[in-house]
Amino acid sequence: MHHETLLMVFARNPVLGSTKTRLASSVGDKKALEIYKFLLQYTAYIAAEAQCDRRVHYSSYPDYEDMFPNESFAKTVQTSGELGTKMYLAFEQAFKEGYKRVAMIGSDCYELSTHLIDTALDSLQSNNFVLGPAKDGGYYLLGMNHLEQAIFRNKKWSTSRVYLDTVIDLEVLNYSYAELPILSDIDYVDDLPIELRNKFGV
Repeated sequence: MHHETLLMVFARNPVLGSTKTRLASSVGDKKALEIYKFLLQYTAYIAAEAQCDRRVHYSSYPDYEDMFPNESFAKTVQTSGELGTKMYLAFEQAFKEGYKRVAMIGSDCYELSTHLIDTALDSLQSNNFVLGPAKDGGYYLLGMNHLEQAIFRNKKWSTSRVYLDTVIDLEVLNYSYAELPILSDIDYVDDLPIELRNKFGV
């Protein structure tokens, strides 16, 4: 542990036919896998520059030969259970290890930057939580300076109400929170910016 802050990246192991399935319905499994590997590479690039410790939480197994450099990223596997349980247990472990400020991102937000990650972690010095709202109603970043189980409960994950329901929880519980700019996750072909559509020919 080199810092008081930790960035956790939730990532799927890139497997043909089981990665970015909503995108694959439009572009095919092979193209969807290519795009997801590119997004993983991009996420590794911006996360590696962030001023914090870093850990990748893989869906199936820790990959020590992928695009996340082993010297920059600790690697582990997500626990079993629904997404809320997986996230809660990841945050719980981080705080047990002594981290003071912890944030989590996914691996499919091409608009995210190192600057925004650093901004999010810095905001936790004066706010209990930080949220990065996604255009689809979820969030691309969640950060906190202490554990609160309520925000992981009673959520319909991967729906358009996740962000709003999380904000409601924070306000009911009277927590302070910072909000980042609204960004787009890449789940469907329409979410791809022009440069990526051109790059991958979709």
